[in-house]
Amino acid sequence: MKALTWQGTRKVSVEEVPDPRIEHPTDAIVKITSTAICGSDLHLYEVFGPFIDRGDILGHEPMGVVVEVGADVSTLAVGDRVVIPFNISCGTCFMCRRGLQSQCETTQVREYGSGAALFGYTKLYGQVPGGQADYLRVPLADYNHIKVGAELPDDRYLFLSDILPTAWQGVEYAQVPEGGTLAVMGLGPVGQFVARIAAHRGLRVLAVEPEPARRAMAERHGAITFDLTDTIVDELRDLTEGRGADAVVDAVGLEAHGDGGVKFIQKAVGLLPDALSRPMMDKTGMDRLAAVYAAIDVVRRGGTVSLSGVYAGDADILPMKTMFDKQISLRMGQCNVKRWIDDLLPLVEDPADPLGVMDLVTHHAPLTDAPELYEMFQKKTDGCIKVVLNPA
Repeated sequence: MKALTWQGTRKVSVEEVPDPRIEHPTDAIVKITSTAICGSDLHLYEVFGPFIDRGDILGHEPMGVVVEVGADVSTLAVGDRVVIPFNISCGTCFMCRRGLQSQCETTQVREYGSGAALFGYTKLYGQVPGGQADYLRVPLADYNHIKVGAELPDDRYLFLSDILPTAWQGVEYAQVPEGGTLAVMGLGPVGQFVARIAAHRGLRVLAVEPEPARRAMAERHGAITFDLTDTIVDELRDLTEGRGADAVVDAVGLEAHGDGGVKFIQKAVGLLPDALSRPMMDKTGMDRLAAVYAAIDVVRRGGTVSLSGVYAGDADILPMKTMFDKQISLRMGQCNVKRWIDDLLPLVEDPADPLGVMDLVTHHAPLTDAPELYEMFQKKTDGCIKVVLNPA
């Protein structure tokens, strides 16, 4: 089969690789019909090279049709149309029963002290082959699927794999009071959905994003948008009676604008031999924290900062005095996809499309075009906001 593989920093290629096969009786094989490029994939493209091997298959936002099931799979049959959540969980352990599927005790990657295994995402999260491919092996398949109908197009359902529940969790964690104000830092795909979910709930949405095309998209769905300027914190405070927003969702993460020194470190660490770079990435304060610093400044006293963006350093410096003094609550974590599906499935199937899932994708392309589209997405050229790849 064809699959998109990691070949080095800022280098991916589509290669012929062996078809996946049933390895355990709880597995299923899915023929992929649509698979998206996620902002988190760009972390692999740019930063996380020390934890990837050349030839690893990327991708964690897939959907398709079941073509084979293991002997112990009871809830899936050949021909079922499914979305595959990006985290791999069992559904029965202590963590899963509490809606913390991203911390699943069955698939935790204990070697690295990490949570649940993820598709297509480095040794830190299990090094499980991903879904930017013709076919995908799905472990623990009875739980790790979302069965969907046959009538609606893939784009209606595809984002249930990651970015839509990630955004929903970000808003849930923000704990905005009814009729309150939510600030959103970053209008990439997750930030777009954060803004739409908040607007759908009747919240006032103030969103910050340097790219005009992304601001324009968010404005179509009810957000008030702002360029990223040196005065943005004061601008947002002025619009909230000087207090700041009730909550802020940071949908940017480690590759935020700002701090060129940390950007240099990120690139330098990625070029070191793995034996040297892995401990540096694990223990160094290597995140650019401009977005989270701004979120702490923008949120009102007693408010909540919700982190949906991915961070990677274990020695990042946070303004603890300010956070303590302002009595800020901080919520974060990998999305617990299955926890939110019952809330989201009716919304994506609603003919009115209240979350605008059909107004997100800017580029559809065959899987073979993936290397060029990774570069386009990373550089934000050609108005690229979300890419969906369609294997032949």
